[in-house]
Amino acid sequence: MTATIVWFRRDLRLGDHPALRQAAQDGKVIPLYILDPNETSGAAERWWRHHSLQHLSEALARRQVPLLLQRGNPLQILREIIGTSHATRVYWNRRYDPVGMAQDTAIKADLRVNGITVHSFTGDCLVEPWLHQHDDRPYKVFTAFWKGLLARFAISPPLPEPDLPALPHALMQILPTASLADWQLLPQHPNWAIRFPEFWKPGEFGAQVRFNEFLKETLDNYSSWRDFPALDSVSRLSPHLSHGEISPRQIWHQTRSYIQQRPSLAAPGEHFLRELGWREFSWHLLYHFPSLPDTPLRPEFAGFPWQSDPLFLRLWQRGQTGYPIVDAGMRELWQSGWMHNRVRMICASFLIKDLLVPWQKGEAWFWDTLVDADLANNSASWQWVAGSGADAAPYFRIYNPVLQGEKFDPDGSYVRRWVPELAALPDRFIHQPWAGGRDILAAAGITLGSDYPYPIVDHQQARQRALGAFRNLKKKVE
Repeated sequence: MTATIVWFRRDLRLGDHPALRQAAQDGKVIPLYILDPNETSGAAERWWRHHSLQHLSEALARRQVPLLLQRGNPLQILREIIGTSHATRVYWNRRYDPVGMAQDTAIKADLRVNGITVHSFTGDCLVEPWLHQHDDRPYKVFTAFWKGLLARFAISPPLPEPDLPALPHALMQILPTASLADWQLLPQHPNWAIRFPEFWKPGEFGAQVRFNEFLKETLDNYSSWRDFPALDSVSRLSPHLSHGEISPRQIWHQTRSYIQQRPSLAAPGEHFLRELGWREFSWHLLYHFPSLPDTPLRPEFAGFPWQSDPLFLRLWQRGQTGYPIVDAGMRELWQSGWMHNRVRMICASFLIKDLLVPWQKGEAWFWDTLVDADLANNSASWQWVAGSGADAAPYFRIYNPVLQGEKFDPDGSYVRRWVPELAALPDRFIHQPWAGGRDILAAAGITLGSDYPYPIVDHQQARQRALGAFRNLKKKVE
């Protein structure tokens, strides 16, 4: 019986894993994960990856199939494992980022020349991202993209977890593997991720538990509550999706099945699945526009007059802007590795349009601090807020952080959780402490400039400055 190497990447699960299932049908399976030193990844993402790999390794070990861990050049490592194990096949689920696709194409060609059977599978999107309009142009508007996808494709059902034949002991003995701890993916000194376990349970089992809880406890209020960050109102599945611990097809079909049995949940269920569509749209954009992470999709934005003040960037990163809803979001990000999506938009708008710091700076910070760091979503979302991307927010949409706070955190619960120095302020002033006056601040035990900063910019003035810059940019293009 010949063996197949299954190269795991961002698909750290056993269920709905096309490459793994096909390999199990073909014979012995050698699961392999390669840590590529040339891969760029954020620190928070590495924390999650460590735990996700640990859970995957344990799940495979219970089936008497070890997960091989190797660090180095993927092609070289694959050649070595093939030579040691005499494997004749290599399978993987496709990647869609520019670097990953180029690497996969080169590796596939090299192995095939040397007589190895190589197959890749659709595993991490609902459909392949090279979907295009009828005139062969890529979609740039989400609504048209989503309608086109749903009209032209039936979403394949998820595959069950395969039965894996145990690897012979003799083969297990000769296959080299590294120690996960030796990779030092976890932070050391200081351990800035010390609170992450309060919020997350990485791994395939943790993903399924979280998803089931969302369907049973949260879905019915999803449409009306999802913009309120103080509420447990969203799925929080993004890091599980980002690491492939749950697949989009599993989410799609399980949600469909759930709402079919409960017709009253059809509207919030469809709303939730539409958000899954935005993830698909982001990968569609990255596939067709590989410079999306660095370059404005709308070329006229290349000439935008950024200020790029390093002090402003640092205060924003630390949650010390003087605008409570912004600071709460940035502190939630630092302490939990995640931020509510509504607050992500508010924080991004503030950095880009109030502070005139380039969106790429914010994108880089999110890449390093988010446990759900995802190249396509991160790039497309920042460009959307900046106004330079596809289906982007218009340049004149500049979120007022005070009004946004009052609308989506009306009693200040979210701000009080993450900015505790403001906890004693009345609701009326929780989103604008400077308006409370000396007596209100004193009663709350707050001295502005000491306990909590003054606003680093005046929003109304910053808004007019940003609008002027956008108007001038538009005139130059015209």
